[in-house]
Amino acid sequence: MSRATTFMLFFLAVFFQSGAYGLTFMLPRLFDAFGASEITVGAMLFVTAITTLITVYFSGHLSDALGRLCALGMACLSIAASLFMFGWTSSVGPALVLASALLGFGWGLTYSLGPIVLTRLVRADERVRYFTLLSVFVMAGFGLSPVLASALEARGLTISDAFYATATLCTLSAALFFLLGAPVQRHALVPGPEASSRITLAVLGRIFASRARTPVIMVFLGASVFAGLNNFQTVYADARGLNYANFFLAYTVTVVVFRLILAKFKGGATPYRTIAMLQYIMCASIILFMFSGSSVILYLTVAVLFGLGYGVSYPILVAMTANDADNDIGPQTLQLFALTYFVGIFGFPLIAGWMLTEWGAASVLVLIALLAGIEASMALRRAMRAS
Repeated sequence: MSRATTFMLFFLAVFFQSGAYGLTFMLPRLFDAFGASEITVGAMLFVTAITTLITVYFSGHLSDALGRLCALGMACLSIAASLFMFGWTSSVGPALVLASALLGFGWGLTYSLGPIVLTRLVRADERVRYFTLLSVFVMAGFGLSPVLASALEARGLTISDAFYATATLCTLSAALFFLLGAPVQRHALVPGPEASSRITLAVLGRIFASRARTPVIMVFLGASVFAGLNNFQTVYADARGLNYANFFLAYTVTVVVFRLILAKFKGGATPYRTIAMLQYIMCASIILFMFSGSSVILYLTVAVLFGLGYGVSYPILVAMTANDADNDIGPQTLQLFALTYFVGIFGFPLIAGWMLTEWGAASVLVLIALLAGIEASMALRRAMRAS
């Protein structure tokens, strides 16, 4: 298998499994069918969060034993089983908890090991470009799955059918990852066995003592903002008489287009200043959403600005994490980056779901706007120190 074909199949596998990510935004709608509230959504995602954190911490142990591509294949099968169970379950109970746990196990592996596999194949000066391409395929999969769900509903099918369809794609993704084990080994920049990527307490101490601690903390804040706006987007849209599919489609198109445009961009002379500028745009989009009401034009503007701010800054932040990491613990640093990301993605909805139920949507939007401003300011401070 050629190097180009290896990259193509790797990115295709990432695209197929990332649709599961977008379907978590359909959980409020799925759970509403059997009378569960946003609080239940937050609770199930909290189960996913705990499982994810445990999995990310031990992902290096598992990948050292099985190989990273094999572990990725297992992760996709776990996600497929989770999605099938979500679609099949019709009440709150053990099956829903198990589905949430399987989802956490699958994502804990895919999002921590995927970037590490990529670092074996690309040089340091290519990381922004290839991490951007990786994020394009992730974003395309995640953003199009809610659109698929909306299209299926419009044709008389159900949200559950969207979960079944995406489970099938995740199974195909698993087959591709299993296939790619030997080609990735053959095309690695440094031939031979994979370096150990186990996380230990000593390694954690080194990471937080290094420059990489800034992006590791920043990604937690950004993930919380992302989850707060997207996980309950169906609720926000229904309350305002809007179509949530328009938001996800506009967001996805914006992210994919701008990431493709910037695929050869290396972050500029001061990458953290670029990140800060983009994240202040992200903060502005949330503030606009507070006051946009039922306007479709403003709704689409919010989606575009958020896609530009969050969507374009994220891959640059991943690349900066890899570059800021000490060379001998690069894989562990990226795994910790994934871990703090998932703390925000799955942990924040527990808080947001409670706030949404008790205090309303405005309280959640105020909080995530504040978090976005803090993250952008951290990037700006880092840029000012570097200049």
